[in-house]
Amino acid sequence: MKRYVAGRLLQLIPVLLGISFTVFLVMRIIPGDPAIAMLGDQASPARLEDLRVQLGLRDPYPAQFAGYLGGALRGDLGRSILTNRPVTYELAARFPATLELGLAALLVGVAIGIPLGVLAATRRGTIVDAATMGVSLFGVSMPVFWLGLVFIYLFAVTLGWFPVSGRVSADVFVPPVTQAMLVDALLARDGRAFADALRHLVLPALTLGTIPMAAVARMTRSSLLDVIGEDYVRTARAKGLAPAHVLRKHAFRNAAIPVLAILGLQIGALLGGAIVTETIYSWPGVGRFLLEGVLGRDYPVVQGTVLFVTTLFALINVGVDLLYVVLDPRIRLT
Repeated sequence: MKRYVAGRLLQLIPVLLGISFTVFLVMRIIPGDPAIAMLGDQASPARLEDLRVQLGLRDPYPAQFAGYLGGALRGDLGRSILTNRPVTYELAARFPATLELGLAALLVGVAIGIPLGVLAATRRGTIVDAATMGVSLFGVSMPVFWLGLVFIYLFAVTLGWFPVSGRVSADVFVPPVTQAMLVDALLARDGRAFADALRHLVLPALTLGTIPMAAVARMTRSSLLDVIGEDYVRTARAKGLAPAHVLRKHAFRNAAIPVLAILGLQIGALLGGAIVTETIYSWPGVGRFLLEGVLGRDYPVVQGTVLFVTTLFALINVGVDLLYVVLDPRIRLT
């Protein structure tokens, strides 16, 4: 186990180097100038040039990249060009919001996707099967930005059930402890703040949750159909066990491993979808922070955020691999 984990972590080094270099190069190729983004189009050429020198943008690319890597190895991702605050500080302040949204979206995807997949598998070939798979196909096909706007119009503007944006209402104060609003409201024992934070979380979580929901539903159906025909399932039925017991204890437990695998892969999709979702709902998370960095040509922000997200995604996938062994002792890590 330890050798496997060490090997996987060593494999991350060239991946992270390659991604860091790609982002570094792309940010300097695409049109735009951080100096102009900071000072505006009306700034004099002399002021713009002084700022470029001050920011190190006139240094050779190899020197810039080497300086970035050296700082990253020390845990220093640089300072934002636009705000002059450390990128690590900004990520630490914004990550709890993204984590809260991502976990809520994953919960929505699992809570809806698994029952849909089980229902489709147990009613194979019926109209129920077609309807449930149609719902999952809808989740795959609909762009997150379009779905978010539809939810806002329907549930916020028309029905008024949920707020349009933000994490809490302007008249609600939650003492910041973990920066996760639901957790902080519970720690403060403030039921009104918890309810308000939950109302703000519903629409973003539903919007982002359609990404894992569709994949989980389809994988659950496929895995269950493969397992239901196995000998041990037929033996359990022959013993007279209740169908629900056979499905829960014998079939689904073995079908859960591929579902877990697809959940690990969906983390990356959630992080990508969070950029759009957080922008639509004005959610102050890492995704919105990354978009602001791209639009403002804030090189340290984009490079540091991408490196952070990539590392997080890779570590989560290593953790998912380790969970395989817990769920199925027959699996051996090599």
